[in-house]
Parts: sequence; C-alpha cells; structure tokens
Amino acid sequence: MNQPDDANPFDDPRRKALAAWVGERFGVAPPSLEPASSDASFRRYFRARLAGRTLVCMDAPPAQEDCRAFVHVAALLRGSGVNAPEVLAQDLERGFLALSDLGTTTYLEALDADNADALFADAWQALIRWQRTSRAGVLAPYDRALLRRELALFPDWYLGAHLGVRLDTARRDALDAVFRRLEDEALGQPRVFVHRDFMPRNLMLSAPNPGVLDFQDAVYGPVAYDVTCLFKDAFISWDEERVSGWWHQYWTEARRAGVPVHGRFDDFRRACDLIGLQRHLKVAGIFARIRYRDGKPRYLEDAPRFLRYIRATAARYTEFAPLLRLLDEAGAP
Repeated sequence: MNQPDDANPFDDPRRKALAAWVGERFGVAPPSLEPASSDASFRRYFRARLAGRTLVCMDAPPAQEDCRAFVHVAALLRGSGVNAPEVLAQDLERGFLALSDLGTTTYLEALDADNADALFADAWQALIRWQRTSRAGVLAPYDRALLRRELALFPDWYLGAHLGVRLDTARRDALDAVFRRLEDEALGQPRVFVHRDFMPRNLMLSAPNPGVLDFQDAVYGPVAYDVTCLFKDAFISWDEERVSGWWHQYWTEARRAGVPVHGRFDDFRRACDLIGLQRHLKVAGIFARIRYRDGKPRYLEDAPRFLRYIRATAARYTEFAPLLRLLDEAGAP
C-alpha cells in the first residue's frame, strides 16, 4: 500500500545513512535519494539514480521491520519466474536493501475497462507460476492463530476505535461464530504460497509483466486468497459478473497448470467469496488501526469499499446473516 514520502532529507538521519551506504556499495558518491514510496508499515523506498541506471533503496528500521523475510520471498518469486525485484545489495543489521527498479507505474494507475482483461491475465499467470512451486515448510503457515489475530482487528479497531461500539456477550458470541466459520473455510482450502497483498497497488507495469512488490508477509495458505485480492481490491472495484469471469479464467488455467484449486468452479467461487470476507474484515480493522494508532487517516477513506464487499458477501450466504445484523446495529456504512 504505497504512498509518496516527502520527508526532508536534511532532517532524516536514516535517509542520509542509506545514501552513504549505497555510495559505498556501488563505488559512487552518495546519491540523491528521491522518494519512491512508503507504505502502511515503517518501510520506505527511495529511487537512486546512478550512472546509466536506477536502483530502488529500501529503508526498513530493524526495530520495527525485518528485511530477511523480503530477501527470502524475493528469491522464491524470482526462482519461479516471477518478476520480483533482484536484491543487489543488503545490510540486514541496519535494514538497508538495494533493489532492481521495476518501474514507476502501478497497475492501479494504469488499469481501465479496456486494458483490464490483458493486465489481469498477465497477473494471474504470474501468480500461477509462483503457486506451482509451492511446498510446505518454506513459508510460515497461515494457521488458525494468524487468521484469528487478523479477524480480531475488526471488532477491536473498526467497531471499537472507529465506530465506538462495545460488543455485549451475545454479539461477541455471534461474531465469534462467524469468525470460526471463516477460519474453518480458510484452513480447509488447498494450500499454496500466498502473497497476502496481491493487488493492483503492488503490481507494476514492467517487462516481463507484472513486477511484483510488497511480498514480505507471504505465507503458506489458502489457494483462493491472492486471486481474490487481485479483483476485490481496496482501491478499485469491478462489476461482479466480470470478476466471476476472471475467476473462472484463472481457475481453468490454474487447474491445467497443476495448481490445487477446487475441482468444481462453484466450489472455488465460494472459496473466493469467503476468503475475501475474512480479508475484508481484516483490512477494515487495519485501516482503522492505521488511522487511530499510527495517525495515517487516508487509508480509512477507502474502508467503505470493503464494507460493501463485506455486506454483499454476507448477504449471499445465509450463515452470515448475524454479521449483517451486527453491521446494521453498529451503524456501519
């Protein structure tokens, strides 16, 4: 989830240290670091212009971030033929990385109704290449404990901090039952490598297309997760019929490639819906947490899109009627 960073380099010791490190590693004077992006974490990215090329430089303060996961997953992606950044230099103790530059235009900036079919086909084909290489024991499992921690963000931060709603015992029990149902669904899906933020904002127009970013939180988990992120995004929405068509194309190609998707498309479509519901509850909570804990209000402006996803999915499946009632009673949009 990237946004430009406008920090003053003269008041920014880590930025100055990063520039000095880049100069040392590449045998040049410390370059000027232009803000490339920051995200909802503590990581920041800068673009350095060296003779004849550009690099993207990551600043990830070790007290808050661990670059080892980024380096590990980048190698997995590149090893499967996906266009992830190449790690050109690293200082893990200081939290500095120098990366190949995948360009400046995200899918989110480029997508429109005319080019979406082609761009998304490139994206899910890259996803299939990575999923085909999946194996247990390489990435942390997307287990029940992690699923529950993510879901807990919704009552704690969206309902509690944002809407000021305190759940009584009956409402808490009803929400817990919804959460258990979503956890069971996620844990029952076939397992593959999962990016966890495979969305247009983290895909770059690049050659080969797409370039893939922001993958350091990857896990081993439900097969429907990433392809649901791709089309049910925080920042852009598509007609349901068109999304269903894209899911069907992905499902067909994934089965042909040997990815362990469901045997029937209707089952896969349901899996996409329910893993999407889990994600959307989580992200609504994350956006509220970023606003109230971290002082970054812009993300919460996109929460209504997630509430529409949540409501539409809950209305499609009768077992989630209690979630709809809770949203109505809480005054959620």
